[in-house]
Amino acid sequence: MQNKDLNILQDFNILYLEDDENLLKHTKDLLEDFVNNIYAVKTSKEAMNILLNKKVDVIISDILLENENGIDFLKHIKEKEIFIPTILTTAHTDTKYLLDAIKLKVENYIVKPINIKELLNSLHDILLPIVQKQEILKNIYVIKTISAITDSKQVDIIKYIINSLDNDNHFTASYTDIMEEISISKPTLIKLFKDLAQKDILVKVAHKTYKFNQSALK
Repeated sequence: MQNKDLNILQDFNILYLEDDENLLKHTKDLLEDFVNNIYAVKTSKEAMNILLNKKVDVIISDILLENENGIDFLKHIKEKEIFIPTILTTAHTDTKYLLDAIKLKVENYIVKPINIKELLNSLHDILLPIVQKQEILKNIYVIKTISAITDSKQVDIIKYIINSLDNDNHFTASYTDIMEEISISKPTLIKLFKDLAQKDILVKVAHKTYKFNQSALK
């Protein structure tokens, strides 16, 4: 199995709700090396205060707390329209709790004693889609910025090429084919293809067929 890149955790904040003080401190100390901030609290009142005043990306909560229930706390915050990915921890395997967790659409359910590797992998799986979405947005912003300061027609051509790539990153079309799709002069189109070829971004491999060399972008 490929090792997961736990470095992606370093930009995120975790709220950890656990009434066992020793476990709370032990797990907090371990997670501190991987995440941006970890807010470790013993009661749902403290947890709610953190949610209202700090940015929290993931909640880790024990189910059976002293004089209260972690699942009730999650129900409460959802009623307040606070939707944050959650990992539940418990020393119990009572099916009732698992069913409640499923109903709440909890992201994961970890049985104590907590395996720190399992916990870190779970955090990774929850946060990876967020990281990927952020990267996509960054790319969109880059494209929009380029569009604002360069020839918009050239940007349209590049987007057209990328959207037309096959599974092998091949683009097949003649200049005429492209001009039928996008209104652009042939000299401008030829110049763009020459520029991309000089940078090894678009490599001609056959008649009307080009290889989009993704590695050249690095």
